[in-house]
Amino acid sequence: MTRTSDTQGGPLTLSGAGLPDWLTPVVRVAETVEPAQLSPFLPPENGSGRQSAVLILFGEGERGPELLLMERAGSLRSHAGQPSFPGGALDPEDGDPQGEGPLRAALREAREETGLDPSGVQIFGVLPRLYIPVSRFVVTPVLGWWREPSPVGVVDPNETARVFTVPVADLTDPANRATAVHPRGHSGPAFLVESALVWGFTAGVIDRLLHYAGWERPWDRGKRVPLDWHA
Repeated sequence: MTRTSDTQGGPLTLSGAGLPDWLTPVVRVAETVEPAQLSPFLPPENGSGRQSAVLILFGEGERGPELLLMERAGSLRSHAGQPSFPGGALDPEDGDPQGEGPLRAALREAREETGLDPSGVQIFGVLPRLYIPVSRFVVTPVLGWWREPSPVGVVDPNETARVFTVPVADLTDPANRATAVHPRGHSGPAFLVESALVWGFTAGVIDRLLHYAGWERPWDRGKRVPLDWHA
């Protein structure tokens, strides 16, 4: 059974059946990676934080494997104007945060933000929960295969500025990699793709996925860019 995208209340299951061979390393990452290998920021032990989920959706585009990303509206309270995975906080109707809740939330938010048809998405894995200190989100990254692609675009301009896909080949290209420097002095991996600077939580997860999947190519970590970088 590969239909894992029922958002109408039916059961959601993880399935690796029928995935393209190039996703095998990502499946292995989901099965073996430890939380601390993905990020130094892990959920508080006291259980605090707002439960949320993001959809890391892999598709097959004209230039091969690709990822679905979006740019958040500049008027939002949290992470305004920042490229990100589709996603957001769990709603009560999503269900158990320790069970299917994150899967439902990731698909629901992706549909609300990008117009994605969840029926064409096969969920094949879940990464360990991570933490975004600035917004206090406890984030479950949900891995999906865009088995049956559907049109996507901005649904609500108040939430989303644009929706775009990025070829994995561009993400692994050393010319598109850099270290983003926050005005407060923090720094982290970044990607200069599709006229956007992908940084922060999203870039950190992509960076670690590329590394542990064996797709990373050597890049100049001394190449530094400010957050107000523009193509």
